[in-house]
Amino acid sequence: MRTVIQRVSEASVTIDGTVHGEIGQGYLILAGFCDADDETVAERMAEKIRKLRIFEDENGKMNRSIEDVGGAVLSISQFTLFADCRHGNRPGFTDAGDPAHAKKLYLYFNEVLRTKGIRVEEGIFGADMKVRLLNDGPVTITMDSQEVLRGNGITERRQNV
Repeated sequence: MRTVIQRVSEASVTIDGTVHGEIGQGYLILAGFCDADDETVAERMAEKIRKLRIFEDENGKMNRSIEDVGGAVLSISQFTLFADCRHGNRPGFTDAGDPAHAKKLYLYFNEVLRTKGIRVEEGIFGADMKVRLLNDGPVTITMDSQEVLRGNGITERRQNV
């Protein structure tokens, strides 16, 4: 699982000219899944993101979590996070998860965040989405489960990466 987490003041996703989801302060999360990912990976990444301290405290230090600030998440599925740009100029996407598998994990990931008490708005898996955001900071963090969860019971499962 790969994510791009952007700390935002506000964010929204529009589908077919209609706002489908919007948040104020919180995270815009772009989330991509590969076939080796499973529910355990989604759970552990959700927990890591929930605890991530990238909001400023009273001293201006990044020391507060999304829960600490009462923030929300706008979650967008993003298979292009698995783009392979090693050959030529046109990226390949064979490392991205099978769409049915990836959709299941995307929806599960969002539900895990909700069960932790975080309000989650989401796009529609596979839809043509227009995403707007006001990046706060700017603060943008990338996380790959193969790096973040190494040593936490997640084994090296991906190939060709």
